[in-house]
Amino acid sequence: MADISESDARVFVDSVTNYFSLLTGEPALIRSAYLANTSNLPRFDYTGLIAFSGQFRGSVYFSTSSMMAAKLLLAIRETDTGENNLLDIVGEITNTIAGNSRKHFGSGLEISTPLTIYGHADVIKSATRARPFAIQLEWQRSEAIVVVDLERVA
Repeated sequence: MADISESDARVFVDSVTNYFSLLTGEPALIRSAYLANTSNLPRFDYTGLIAFSGQFRGSVYFSTSSMMAAKLLLAIRETDTGENNLLDIVGEITNTIAGNSRKHFGSGLEISTPLTIYGHADVIKSATRARPFAIQLEWQRSEAIVVVDLERVA
């Protein structure tokens, strides 16, 4: 299996910051981006996950607090901040991040439909990389994380 490069991982950082800028007019602040140990990744209330296949394998997920998810809904003028809409927004963010990565990696990166999870997502484990890329971010005093667990299939 071939590792993705740091510049490949940068695609995900740019994607999430651009998403917040375009959606809300206020970019997310990247607090850190690092190779993570899966046993100590932050876990939040709402998570969207997309699996990758084809010439790549793995997944990407976006996990955030209910506070950030609700603020994002309000930013798009959605006043119903019920659980279904909170799940929808994290699924939409994850889908956007994955879709933007597909532009970078090409059609060999096949993406699934988003899976959304309520709860602290402790069941998500790194399936591909021993140390996935983690991107911790903050927006309007709320935190989130994007975890990229992706590698090229040789």
